[in-house]
Amino acid sequence: MKNSHKNLFLFLIFFSCCLSVFSQSNTKNREHISIDKNWQFAFGHPFDTAKDFGTGTGYFSYLAKTTYGDGASATDFDDRSWRKLDLPHDWAVEQGFSEKASYSHGFKNIGRPFPETSIGWYRKKINIPEADLGRRIHIAFDGVFRNSNVWFNGHYLGNNPSGYLGFEYDVTDYINYGGQNTIAVRVDAMMEEGWFYEGAGIYRHVWINKTNALHVPADGTFVTSKITKNTAQLTSKVSVINEGTKTQNFKIVQTVLDATGKPIATATIDNLNLRPMETKEFEAELTVANPNLWSVNTPYLHKMVTNIYSGTALTDTQTTTFGIRSLRFDANEGFFLNGKHIKIKGTNNHQDHAGVGAAMPDGLQDFRISTLKSFGSNAYRCSHNPPTPELLDACDRLGMLVIDETRSMGITNTQLGELKRMMLRDRNHPSIISWSIANEEWGVEGNIIGARMARTMQDYAKTIDTTRGITAGISGNWDNGIATAVDVVGYNYIKHGGKETTDKHHREFPNLASWGTEEGSTFATRGIYFEDNQKMYKPAYDMPQSPNAHSIEQGWKHYDSRAYLGGMFIWTGFDYRGEPTPYVWPATGSYFGMLDQCGFYKDDAWYLKSWWGSEPVLHLLPHWNWKGKENQPIDVWAYSNCDAVELFQNKKSLGKKTMEKNGHLEWKVNYQAGTLEAIGYKNGKKFLTETIKTTSDAVTIGLQSNTKTIQANATDIAIMTVDTKDKSGLFVPTSENEVSFTISGPAKIIGVGNGKPTSVEPDQFLETITVVPISNLKEKIVNSIAEATETDDNLDISNWDNAFKDSRDTIFAKKVKAIIYRAHFDLPENFNQAKINFSYNPIGKSQSIYINGKQIANNIPENKNGDSFILDKANLRAGKNSIVIVAEPLTYKYSWNPVNTSPGTIQLIAAAPICKRTLFSGLAQVILQSTGEAGEIVLTATSNGLKKGEIKINATKP
Repeated sequence: MKNSHKNLFLFLIFFSCCLSVFSQSNTKNREHISIDKNWQFAFGHPFDTAKDFGTGTGYFSYLAKTTYGDGASATDFDDRSWRKLDLPHDWAVEQGFSEKASYSHGFKNIGRPFPETSIGWYRKKINIPEADLGRRIHIAFDGVFRNSNVWFNGHYLGNNPSGYLGFEYDVTDYINYGGQNTIAVRVDAMMEEGWFYEGAGIYRHVWINKTNALHVPADGTFVTSKITKNTAQLTSKVSVINEGTKTQNFKIVQTVLDATGKPIATATIDNLNLRPMETKEFEAELTVANPNLWSVNTPYLHKMVTNIYSGTALTDTQTTTFGIRSLRFDANEGFFLNGKHIKIKGTNNHQDHAGVGAAMPDGLQDFRISTLKSFGSNAYRCSHNPPTPELLDACDRLGMLVIDETRSMGITNTQLGELKRMMLRDRNHPSIISWSIANEEWGVEGNIIGARMARTMQDYAKTIDTTRGITAGISGNWDNGIATAVDVVGYNYIKHGGKETTDKHHREFPNLASWGTEEGSTFATRGIYFEDNQKMYKPAYDMPQSPNAHSIEQGWKHYDSRAYLGGMFIWTGFDYRGEPTPYVWPATGSYFGMLDQCGFYKDDAWYLKSWWGSEPVLHLLPHWNWKGKENQPIDVWAYSNCDAVELFQNKKSLGKKTMEKNGHLEWKVNYQAGTLEAIGYKNGKKFLTETIKTTSDAVTIGLQSNTKTIQANATDIAIMTVDTKDKSGLFVPTSENEVSFTISGPAKIIGVGNGKPTSVEPDQFLETITVVPISNLKEKIVNSIAEATETDDNLDISNWDNAFKDSRDTIFAKKVKAIIYRAHFDLPENFNQAKINFSYNPIGKSQSIYINGKQIANNIPENKNGDSFILDKANLRAGKNSIVIVAEPLTYKYSWNPVNTSPGTIQLIAAAPICKRTLFSGLAQVILQSTGEAGEIVLTATSNGLKKGEIKINATKP
């Protein structure tokens, strides 16, 4: 009976917790609101102030006095002629290519040689309701590349030089509650942070965060776990800040939820108080019996719901996703997860993808991690910078171990501050097993300076998190320097140190754990099997890329055969833009990946799938379309985890060979069109077969989607694979057809690619916006705005005055009642192909407007938001067009608050060209994104001489 009462009591407690947790969705104590939609964008300029919208040229600048943001940072700046877009946005991927551009960044037209496309401005207007008065309001940027300045309602918020770390600003006191507010961001991508493609612009998400005065600050909760037998002891550290004007008495209630949302543990910290503007950290212990552990194969996630109560009022609810798991690095036995030995099978990766550059939709993170896992990879090194948060979310959900790496090594407040921001942001991700403090810092990695720096950074990191090992990628000099100072030594290319490198280092430093942070590096062009230096192609056989590097197979054999080595991270998982070693222009992308830039398998991925994965594998390379090479020897390789493989050419056996562990098999085969067949044997019995056939010419286009449905939410994506088939339905691996794409339904094409490392085709096909200035403004004083005698199209105004030569002060206002202004704008020969908008800024208290002698507005009043007109192309012409404004003049009371002198701009919007891409080694990729509505989406692909391809998927409301 007593047990029944006890169980009922516990049930009531949990039920109460459920109600409390549920209540968060019905309260306004905390909001995390995306503001990615509907931004305005334009290019500025690093040194031409006119092209940078005159920003910073006012009498008072934003650095001199608050709220004096001028030019494009001013609240009332007219951005209507700018391009409209949604975030995330990478303007670098939109640019063309040039040999003058950066080798390391893929020869895209940005950087110091291209000032016209290296400064970007973003502006957005948001409404914040009056009901939010009294709350704390922050703007949070997940990542801007790079060197950003931000303004809010003309108030300068600050500068963030890092292109990778998120940042946020408190704008509470600057807000126009119940009205419109303006965000302005200037992004300077002139200078590179890394030696790899980094993109440009606001390439990650932007948020409005709203809290009450008493709340948990951003990244203020940290949950760790210790596992003993069937119990997990959780320690939760929670920071709370009181940004109110009075001392707050409060309590903290924390509830652990399992993956179904069921409460499984709770703790209360009571009788707490904070003075105004005070922050404190509090700690709670919670016990979870029989916990579900997070692992690579079963990535089970829990949530910690933290509720802050002031009296009975719930003032804040923060939800933290975490995993219960244990980590251990052993100097002799490698890495352990949840007490079980696991060999690290990792890849290094940068942050870009074909078609979209650095501005990757969230769904693409899942696609990329799933693709890496498909060939057996279980670990991901963020090379060489903090990743976007959604990448880590995908690793948590899908079960991928992570090295999280800071961008800059150093011990000043700058570098340590960046390390801290990364660790605070990411420390609850169960996928992260190590923090990396450096990568190939050649200037210091092998000397006492590097050792000191590493120890300082490691000691500092331990003040934030003691649960993970600290590592660094070191490319030689392992006997001294950084390699002697970190928890886990990271070897980058062990052949740099000679034959005995890791064994010697392990003998000399037996207490240091170690793994390969970069190892196994090969050049390979997908689908290419003979070197062609003229086309800049490397054959896709696994060969070391230099005498100082192992091939993939050589590297894996070394690390897999040594228990003390935790495993290795291959350079790289995906190809990436930039660093097209060993070539230069026009090679624009790397050759290192197991996958190309689209995520299509290279043959090396099949080698890894054989020895990293758990599925039976038998893969033959190359393809068997070698017209013109009849009777010439072709290298045929087999990747397999079978015991033995027998190869047949046109049904004739070429020999059965035994497979070595972590190895592959080779045959020399004189080419004859027909069929190659491989039979894999297990325990002496036929187990798998693989067949490659010579194909005929392509006759039809094939389309496949990675999903049959997407969510109609304006963010979800579908990834389409494009190929060609011959008359027998066989994939044609040598197709290079140019394919055009059209789409109907509630989706848009956001990028195309083909994985070709020398491609200079466009990644995106966008409408073109041209802004035409209204120039050479002249004026003539008249008696009344009713006068229209000088509004004719062609009129000699050589004796008119330059406009605004006289100050528009009160004296001017008394003597001048009306003015006629005349100016012109020039249109190109093909103006008829564009939509033409006139964004008018009033230069009169009231005015009538004429274009080429035809009135388009009659006596309209001053509109501080401006007026917009779609111009009739029948009334326009190529070349010079006249604009006349008859106005009652604007005047000012104070000289520091001058009147508007610009009548606005003419905007030409030309439709986007047809999207197209050339197949490479038979493949291309198209990425579609929801536009927000439900319905059927149809992608159609056409190419001269081929039967069109068509695929249908559905967008459904969540």
